[in-house]
Amino acid sequence: MTAAAGLFALDARLAADTLPVAQLALCEVRLLDDARFGWLVLIPRRAALQEIFDLDADARMQLLAELDLAAAALHAELPGDKFNVGALGNVVRQLHVHLVARRIGDAAWPGPVWGHGTRIPYTPTAGKALCAALRQRLTTSTE
Repeated sequence: MTAAAGLFALDARLAADTLPVAQLALCEVRLLDDARFGWLVLIPRRAALQEIFDLDADARMQLLAELDLAAAALHAELPGDKFNVGALGNVVRQLHVHLVARRIGDAAWPGPVWGHGTRIPYTPTAGKALCAALRQRLTTSTE
């Protein structure tokens, strides 16, 4: 992030580990590039944020609304048995919220997905197709 300039910039690790899906009113929505899990990351496009409480009250409500939209889109494309939400930030300090569609018997079930096994990237075709389908659901929901 370029906090000194007061401009939003996506953390390099988030950029490297994810695929772009959509720009919502507050958040950039990205797909974690790991085909083992249906996993979206929402990043509020505001500079120098680390915690959800760094957002003002209106932005926190907007984050929740966008998380709800993302969950509906993810559930429609990659149904799960349980949806996990987390904002850890221990490795990447920039505020971002994970939304993971978990399935009973998935590669990490019932434990946490963080640090479990080796990432399996989407094929370019599969990643683009899933991002397009999610984008369509997200942008149709916000119109």
